[in-house]
Amino acid sequence: MNINLNKNDIIEILSDKSTKLFESADKIRKEFKGDYVHLRALVEFTNICKCNCLYCGLRRDNKKVDRYRLKEKQIIDCAKLSAQYGYKTIVLQGGEDEYYSADKIASVIKEIKKFNLAITLSIGERPYDEYKLFKTIGADRYLLRIETTDKELYKKMHPMASFENRLNCLYNLKSLGYEVGTGCLVGLPEQSLESLANDILFFKELDADMVGIGPFIPHPNTPLKNASSDNFDLALRVMATVRLLMPDINIPATSAMETLKPNGRIIALQSGANVIMPNMTDTIYRKKYEIYPGKICINDSPNMCVNCIKSKIESINRKVSVSKGFRYDKE
Repeated sequence: MNINLNKNDIIEILSDKSTKLFESADKIRKEFKGDYVHLRALVEFTNICKCNCLYCGLRRDNKKVDRYRLKEKQIIDCAKLSAQYGYKTIVLQGGEDEYYSADKIASVIKEIKKFNLAITLSIGERPYDEYKLFKTIGADRYLLRIETTDKELYKKMHPMASFENRLNCLYNLKSLGYEVGTGCLVGLPEQSLESLANDILFFKELDADMVGIGPFIPHPNTPLKNASSDNFDLALRVMATVRLLMPDINIPATSAMETLKPNGRIIALQSGANVIMPNMTDTIYRKKYEIYPGKICINDSPNMCVNCIKSKIESINRKVSVSKGFRYDKE
């Protein structure tokens, strides 16, 4: 199946309030990805960030954050435990923290590969040579969300950051052979349906392997604290549209979906998604990694998280995958 959509088509789809979109996306998901759900173990290893994004609770100027860094051994221990629980992929996510040099990250990657895990890095903008090093050492995927392809909106949301550098990083990652993940925030102030349509078309142009769609949830300690948080339905619609246009990619049911609506991740799985990232971060750190307020499962142990999500997946007649879940089967 090859569905070609132009910008006007996408705007029309995003404007439609019917449930037909979700039914179509779920059908395409089943045809191209089957009934398996890939679980990726998430480790949030630092909440220190040099960036000052207007929407993010970890932004540099938020002085109310209790900052932390995991030691390299702690990160590796989380990966070892993840492998013992049966996860096939680990996602190392953190703020843009310059303490973690290329050598430190490379050392962690080397140790984690001993557990036969696929590794996804989500550590922001880095020089080409560092991306190349991480790939050579064993990193498999890289997640770097564009957040918005509207240049003016990007500049407003990301003070002192460069939209052009963000794009350059994404294309560098592609050229190095990573499975590249990107995505956008849905519901940002001044964001239009046309802007979201352009985001979706950009994902297609990049040929992203993973696309994560997050509803914008305002954080009380950011400049956008008074913005609207009624973004679930539109975010779900954007996610489902991505599935129509890119039928064979991996799409996560994001935790932010469930923050806004009970069983939001299950609803997303029934609307085109096929990936969930249960949190393997120690509970003493989870509440400190507050990109947005109201994060789910901050007091649940890793064991509770994996058992809970497995039971939810089985409740909708889906299966937990036992593969590493690459876009193109490498196993």
